[in-house]
Amino acid sequence: MDINVLKEKIKAKTLRIGVIGLGYVGLPLAVEFAQKGIRVIGVEKDAEKVSKLNRGENYILDVDNKVLSDLVSRGLLTATTDYSVVGQLDSISICVPTPLNKIGDPDISLIISARDEIIKHLKPGTIIVLESTTYPGTTEEVIAPAFEKAGFHVGKDIFIAFSPERIDPGNPVYGTHNTPKVIGGMTPQCLEMASEIYGLIIDKVVPVSSTRAAELSKLLENTFRSINIGLVNELAIMCHLLNVDVWEVIQSAATKPFGFMPFYPGPGLGGHCIPIDPIYLSWKLKTLNYRARFIELASEINTFMPEYVVNRVTIALNEHERSIKGSKILVLGVAYKRDIDDPRESPALDIIELLIKRGADVRYHDPYISTVSISDKTFKSVELTDEMLASQHAAVIATDHTDVDYERVVKLSKLVVDTRNATAKIGRRGNIVKL
Repeated sequence: MDINVLKEKIKAKTLRIGVIGLGYVGLPLAVEFAQKGIRVIGVEKDAEKVSKLNRGENYILDVDNKVLSDLVSRGLLTATTDYSVVGQLDSISICVPTPLNKIGDPDISLIISARDEIIKHLKPGTIIVLESTTYPGTTEEVIAPAFEKAGFHVGKDIFIAFSPERIDPGNPVYGTHNTPKVIGGMTPQCLEMASEIYGLIIDKVVPVSSTRAAELSKLLENTFRSINIGLVNELAIMCHLLNVDVWEVIQSAATKPFGFMPFYPGPGLGGHCIPIDPIYLSWKLKTLNYRARFIELASEINTFMPEYVVNRVTIALNEHERSIKGSKILVLGVAYKRDIDDPRESPALDIIELLIKRGADVRYHDPYISTVSISDKTFKSVELTDEMLASQHAAVIATDHTDVDYERVVKLSKLVVDTRNATAKIGRRGNIVKL
């Protein structure tokens, strides 16, 4: 094939882009390409999402409703469940989830499924970029060989690269276009072509020497966060034993203008990255007979935090002459971080489950999430009325959404267990227990 033809398509923006997986990563990416006047076709297995998108209905908070509706009405963005559209595409970005399986090992089955479906319909001259977080070596060992086996010469017939997603849901400053994009190619030409594609929508492209380096850079980013959060979570436990305010300690340490970066404790880790990505790295190292001790220890501490919070709730209730069994407890927030609608891996869900196991009568309120499923039971968000707050024996702040009036929560609640320092501006009150 003539690589210059593909380059001309990119330059003229006459190419067609495919995005496999239209979730928190894929849909914002598809929107960025479409906003540049490029025709984008999304492939998504969830038929409900496909129907919504094709009606111009948004389902991701980080995507502007009007922008999405306009792109769909102009024919620049469409979605389908049918992989046969792959034959029409010039570039494909794979943005499918990579969770852990039931025994805590990496599950790349959705990557493999997407790979196999793409191969069935692929035409020469296509750029394929894996964005899904995975262990180092996946692109080189799992993706590329399958295409070679199917008769496509990587670097000549097709171009394969890895470029880790860096989506931070709810971030008002950094989105897809202004977050630097790391890219590693299987060959120099693969790197060049992938960089050309992402250069259309990303302010700064960061090329690296290999797909392994790109894969590992993503894992380092979130392992760094996981380990430092584990450190401050353990610090919170130590500060409680030492009768010191952990928030004050961190804030005072943060005044040092060099050599220190503040991290903050909480009820545990949540989301699609920080609790999971370090495990991918740890798992890969186990296959090489190496134990990633920092990762394992941080994971152990962070995983323990929901239980620690429930222990603190239990002790606080005892001090108010209440047993946790039979107590009415309101959990404020089930999203894994503030001001988003994503409960994936949220420690709030673990806290609710542990409270129920100890016999508590638990409700939750979250302005962004109307229902959640915990242990095969569906819970609905309750309205945060004065009567609801006053009727509960304790309120547990698990997620510090900014549109909750915490002064009102403290005023009306008998007991408030604050795991996020959401009550910092209120001052010391007798009914506040901080993490």
